[in-house]
Amino acid sequence: MPKVDLELKKAFSELQEKKIETEQKLRISAIQIEALKRAKQHALITEREISALEPSTRTYESVGRMFVLTPKEVVGENIKKKQSNAEEKIKNFEGQVQYLENSLKDATNSLRELVQQKKES
Repeated sequence: MPKVDLELKKAFSELQEKKIETEQKLRISAIQIEALKRAKQHALITEREISALEPSTRTYESVGRMFVLTPKEVVGENIKKKQSNAEEKIKNFEGQVQYLENSLKDATNSLRELVQQKKES
């Protein structure tokens, strides 16, 4: 029966754990990015519709369980803020996804190097 290298076995198990954890984080990030993209698109459509309204049109904004009379300009500004916040969060999540992919690739490469060193020994 061949002797199992404990260092390699430990490295493989750590890589497997890291891969599973990273894949879960990547899925969560992808879901959050999609939700933010939908929210951004919703805000864009709402902004387009509000800008088409006449200046004298009364607009209301929801606050909790009620609606408050709000000037059209303020509603437009709030919608633009929502869009910019969504864009920032999307960029942050995309950066996080890139970081996770790179860290997983680095761990895989270090494991390959360890296996190569063991073969050469």
